[in-house]
Amino acid sequence: MQVSKNFSVRVNGTSLSFNGFLGRYFKIYRYWYKVSFNSKKRSLFYRLKLLAGKEDNMEDLKIINADNLLYTTLAENEFIVDEILPVGLHLFCGAPKVGKSWLMLDLCIKVSKGEEIWNLKTNKCDVLYLALEDTYSRLQKRLFKLTDEIDSNFHIAIESNKITNGLVMQLESAIKQYPNTRLVVIDTLQKVRKQSNDVNYSADYGDISTLKAFADKNKLAIILVHHLRKQDDSDVFNKISGTAGIMGSSDTTFILEKKSRDDSVATLFVTGRDVEYQTFTLRFEECRWNLIERSFQKELEIKNAPEIVSNVISFINENKMWQGTATELLEILDKKDITPQYLTKVLNEYSKTILLDNKISFTTSRTSIARLVTLKKDIDELTEQS
Repeated sequence: MQVSKNFSVRVNGTSLSFNGFLGRYFKIYRYWYKVSFNSKKRSLFYRLKLLAGKEDNMEDLKIINADNLLYTTLAENEFIVDEILPVGLHLFCGAPKVGKSWLMLDLCIKVSKGEEIWNLKTNKCDVLYLALEDTYSRLQKRLFKLTDEIDSNFHIAIESNKITNGLVMQLESAIKQYPNTRLVVIDTLQKVRKQSNDVNYSADYGDISTLKAFADKNKLAIILVHHLRKQDDSDVFNKISGTAGIMGSSDTTFILEKKSRDDSVATLFVTGRDVEYQTFTLRFEECRWNLIERSFQKELEIKNAPEIVSNVISFINENKMWQGTATELLEILDKKDITPQYLTKVLNEYSKTILLDNKISFTTSRTSIARLVTLKKDIDELTEQS
């Protein structure tokens, strides 16, 4: 047997040539699987693997020491829409016909003009909108309803290739033509994916990661419009159609959800790597989603907590400290429909979250005749105020 530099193998006068590392590896493995694996063949097998690795020029890991990272000044992550839409790959999900495309079109218009959306500043730039489920006629009618004028930096296409069949090359060509592009909206994700009945985490993660790598490389934001499953779930983010690989590979996830199809009010849930968990309560008016209320995680925790927790926080903020039995506290708060056991349980449950966020400590102790509850405003805060 002889091995040439171009990985041609001669075995008993027969020449085998392989192209690419995986091809070489598996063809060699398949060949020797059929015959005895003696020491000479094993040696040849591992020599081929070694040479293939060298030929493919595998790079070493790019390692940075933590102490260098700690003291290195790095650029802040750029936001296309302040506080909610940074550079990267993002999912925007909702049920069919919930109003996702109206919101995306309105967002594209506002970013292309540099106008605020929901009291949040936008970074004016070129925008590319792949409206793959629409026609130019329908888009024109929607533009008539949303704006009286539009800049030439808002670009629209209604057809594209699949992710696995040249979409990235098309996007690269587009940003070369319009180099100030910082926002790309793909409506919808399913339109740029290969049709398959398999629910596959690896395929989901791979497709999204391909687009994320493109977004990160070119320092722009890509929004993938996607659907929700019909099954109900207590966690709205578990309703995303597909496997966990879709959300797992994205930087930010937006979910627009109505309580009922004919409701004009919806909640936009937002969570991400560089974005604080928050919700926007929106109302659909005159073809546009307008802001009613914006809430952050701490506010949402208080809103979803039992009312008695807010009552206790208000009481301690006013009195700074209180000690006594749960029964006595309920009498002071005039809460006759709550048991002392329930009050103690709820205060203990929220002692490390809402009470702590409000700098209120909660402890219990037992005497010979009763269990005492102690609630105290944080001493450090009292010192600062004095």
